[in-house]
Amino acid sequence: MKTSCKNLIRDALKKAPQKALDVDTLRDSVVKSLVEAGKSRKKAAKIFAEKLALPIFRQEGSTVKLAKSNATPEPEAKASSKRKGGEEAAPSAKKPKGTDPPPAGLAASPVLMMAPAAAAKFCEQHRIEMTGVGAAAFRPVASFADAGFSPPVLRACAAFDKPTPIQAACWPVIMARRDVVGVAETGSGKTLAFFLPAMMHCASPPPHGASGEARVLVLAPTRELAMQSDAVCRDAGAHMGLTSVCIYGGVPKGPQRGALRAGVKVLVATPGRLLDLVNEGACVLHGTTYLVLDEADRMLDMGFEKDVRAIIAMTHRERMTVMFTATWPESIRNLAAEFLHADFVRINVGAETLSANHRVTQEVEVVDQSQKESRLPQLLQKYHASRSNRVLVFALYKNEAARVEQTLIRKGYKCIAIHGDMSQPARTQALEQFKDGSCPLMVATDVAARGLDIPDVEVVINYTFPLTIEDYIHRIGRTGRGGKTGVSHTLFTSFDKAHAGALQNVLREAKQKVPEDLLKFGSSVKKKEHKMYGSFAGDSEKPMKAATKIVFDD
Repeated sequence: MKTSCKNLIRDALKKAPQKALDVDTLRDSVVKSLVEAGKSRKKAAKIFAEKLALPIFRQEGSTVKLAKSNATPEPEAKASSKRKGGEEAAPSAKKPKGTDPPPAGLAASPVLMMAPAAAAKFCEQHRIEMTGVGAAAFRPVASFADAGFSPPVLRACAAFDKPTPIQAACWPVIMARRDVVGVAETGSGKTLAFFLPAMMHCASPPPHGASGEARVLVLAPTRELAMQSDAVCRDAGAHMGLTSVCIYGGVPKGPQRGALRAGVKVLVATPGRLLDLVNEGACVLHGTTYLVLDEADRMLDMGFEKDVRAIIAMTHRERMTVMFTATWPESIRNLAAEFLHADFVRINVGAETLSANHRVTQEVEVVDQSQKESRLPQLLQKYHASRSNRVLVFALYKNEAARVEQTLIRKGYKCIAIHGDMSQPARTQALEQFKDGSCPLMVATDVAARGLDIPDVEVVINYTFPLTIEDYIHRIGRTGRGGKTGVSHTLFTSFDKAHAGALQNVLREAKQKVPEDLLKFGSSVKKKEHKMYGSFAGDSEKPMKAATKIVFDD
């Protein structure tokens, strides 16, 4: 006899006390029945999520009920659905903005998605695309209040006017307890995109067997990004009394062990140090039911795939997973297919292939290699005349960054550097000095090129071109953040000619001027559809994984 998931849900609710069940209890019961009927666990979970979105079921907080039209008739309920004079109330009267009931999830109040027409306009304006099983059921929210957050969570975002595009698109999906892959540029507000629902998750009952302390785990590729995300999580989590700890390498383990022993609800960590602490028994992850992979593509590029896989395998089997990535290469697709539920929703914000921030004016200057050292002070006279505005200079190697820093200091500039040879306290201090403006000129290697939220960087200067066009895009993305405009100035030499064609493509896509001198190097781009870097990278541009991992020392 064929087992109907819809009937299983309906029968379970009818038999339950007060005709209602906790969504986790209901899911476990129905999925178990479907598995016994021959379905795989992933398939059963996907079917359950699809059927729970049907209008015959209604979710209130973490509780699922039958919609009144499908429940056992009750005279009082019928009477209350009538207007004065006996006229039946219109179902849409209780749905502001034309929204539909969201699938069962984390919401403390109904998630009020945009009306279809408004959602279509919003998605077109911000180039948002949602794909996956049942993705059409989700539309962005227009405000924080519409996302179904509880009062403490709303207080955590009170300083912001409205959600960013990635937040608006992600929240209805995550609040429905669906796994998400967000493909978006850095600086798009993704930390709150994953953490505000994480706060709601911490307030919900844990599934059976999730007895560990850390309910939420955020994995980040670098120490700086982990510390930055942890700061946001601490500030927001304080409104709900959530405790957190940041785990990263380059510092003694003792204080981190102590924080873990004291008990935390939120872990923000880099893969290497976290795995060390897990292997020595200082940290357990079997109670982790909300997993975030931040900048997942970067973690894999840096050679952490084995560590990431090992960590995921240690978390609770009924976890939710939220993954953010700037690109959608085959390696990330494989990771998502293996570890996310089959009904995950992928949300693209912006171009699917990596493209430069259109708010950044890109200047490319072709020079001889020997001219770079004398040209940099001239550029600083132009872009850093006040010596108070923030300017970020990128070098390629650690020793080059240190040398450029010392050269600029000798010329009288307040300058600091950040690179992989520095201790963690020194790197943290350098970042703070740059952020607070006490030292507004920084020389950096690509350790600072992705993920870091450094406010009000007016100009990025590429002293040496990076190894990949992807890193070029992320470097110049340090300016023009938060809706502001910015400028990048790149010194391009004959040593960089392999990237000439790809750079021309980036400039044209962003409607920027392509210098005649750059065209002289040719415009060919090898393997335009490379699986890792879309239309922008050739064989020579693949990342040097081992070297990158050594640089970050994690």
